[in-house]
Amino acid sequence: MISVKQAINIVLNNIISSKESVQLKVSNATGYTLFEDVISPINMPPFRQSAMDGYAIYIYNKSTYTLVGEVKAGDHHHPKLKKGEAVRIFTGAAVPDSANAVIMQEKTNVKNDVLTINSQVSLNENIRPLGEQILKDQIALKKGTLLTPAAIAFLTSLGITKIGTYKKPSIAIVVTGNELIEAGQPLLYGQIYESNATMINAALKNLNYQNVTIHKVDDNYGNTLNLLDTVITNHDVVLVSGGISVGDYDFVGKALKELEVKQLFYKVKQKPGKPLYFGKKGSKVIFALPGNPAAALSCFYIYIYSALQIMSGNLSFSLTKTKATSLSNYLKKGDRAQFLKAIYNNGNVTILEGQSSSMLHTFALANALLYVPENTESIKRDDTVEVILLPIN
Repeated sequence: MISVKQAINIVLNNIISSKESVQLKVSNATGYTLFEDVISPINMPPFRQSAMDGYAIYIYNKSTYTLVGEVKAGDHHHPKLKKGEAVRIFTGAAVPDSANAVIMQEKTNVKNDVLTINSQVSLNENIRPLGEQILKDQIALKKGTLLTPAAIAFLTSLGITKIGTYKKPSIAIVVTGNELIEAGQPLLYGQIYESNATMINAALKNLNYQNVTIHKVDDNYGNTLNLLDTVITNHDVVLVSGGISVGDYDFVGKALKELEVKQLFYKVKQKPGKPLYFGKKGSKVIFALPGNPAAALSCFYIYIYSALQIMSGNLSFSLTKTKATSLSNYLKKGDRAQFLKAIYNNGNVTILEGQSSSMLHTFALANALLYVPENTESIKRDDTVEVILLPIN
């Protein structure tokens, strides 16, 4: 059994970024990573732009100006001002080339087309210069940039419609267990509704991984072996839920060994999620997760999330961690590191009730995992602790 730190390092050291690119519409690329630098085709803004509603003026040595027109956002005309002349202008509108300042309307009075300015005016005041954000032919976003909604908007503002991104891995989710049935069917004695595949698929969709298939297999060695062989052949990543322990009907580990998957670790000194398996066959990545749902989801966020981001070209990725002040007392049992479901808010964190690896209700309320190291025996109120923020928004 290895430590959490060792397990994370083994995963990160054995994940290889995609070498393939895919062309996407910018509007569909949220959550992808740029495969190449993106060069701006225009200046942004593409003209001198008013930052205020007010008046564009040609400064001279008096406080009164003659109004000679108006420029709204989107207007194409270019009034030519003489000294002492002004035009009414609105935020986002193109500032006439002959204007050298925009005075905000709150600092003016207007009567009979005469504008009176009630304050000092600076040269180029309230004018966004041509190319203030970026100049034509400059790098807009570098290769390896994760495309957030803001990045998508920035590229769209430059008129860019298609980009090259790293191809995301194809993922197979394999669920094992005779006791599992699909929600909506009558629940017989001894059965439970299968939720792990739905949970993991939802987590993947939330992170914009769409190329996902779900497979169900009963507790039969031959069927388990054949299905795992098929999904490992046809997918980049295989996530197995359940069947990795050492019970009489846990066949996943034995099947992976027969398929010559190289085991990189099995069992981590953590709670929940001790029976976590990680292996590879060539470039294919296999995680076998504990069957208990809270344990499976914890392992997904701690290990699989990072692996998928790196495979998708986001080489600088790391889990979002922060220090927080605990509002709870907690006594740790045993010597394993623990990931506690918690609510983080404004620098404080509250440990939730119901930390069992089988319980999802608490996880449904959590937005963070509080990490308790192996050598920490307890947490007291007002202690500073490490928190992993979950990517659930």
